[in-house]
Amino acid sequence: MDSTIDTDLAQLALQEKQLQFDIFNHETAWQLGTKLKEAVKARGKAVAIDIQLNGQPLFFYAMPGTTPDNVDWIRRKRNVVQHYHRSSYAIGLELKKAQNTLLDKAGLDFRDFAAHGGCFPILLRGSGCVGTITISGLPQREDHTIIIDVLADWLNHTISELALADTN
Repeated sequence: MDSTIDTDLAQLALQEKQLQFDIFNHETAWQLGTKLKEAVKARGKAVAIDIQLNGQPLFFYAMPGTTPDNVDWIRRKRNVVQHYHRSSYAIGLELKKAQNTLLDKAGLDFRDFAAHGGCFPILLRGSGCVGTITISGLPQREDHTIIIDVLADWLNHTISELALADTN
């Protein structure tokens, strides 16, 4: 199991290194949010989508079939990324590997923090984490993968170089 986690963690670090923006603004958020919505719709799924820049909501959409629970998952995943400036999936896998929890590691309560895949930091080249892109509604690896697929396309990266290994 650890070798799979190690492989995923290395790939997640590569995603965070490569998927950085030179500029991110309100229009970027709107266009990315729309692309995320279309990518999920093309899969025949439903999620809630949230994009924030410096704590300001710039895009939110809850697809038919989602519930207020998805909004709470977004909040909790976003809190993890805002705390660590890393993807929520990476933090979750690091904790799993260490057989630890956010509460034990940092005193972060599960009611406000969820180290589950589906939130990715908006990383501005030369500045660091300036916001978050979050979706909720699918299994955590799939939530994460949809964000990465859309970001790789948006930022002109080859998805095959950034994709997580297929677990099937």
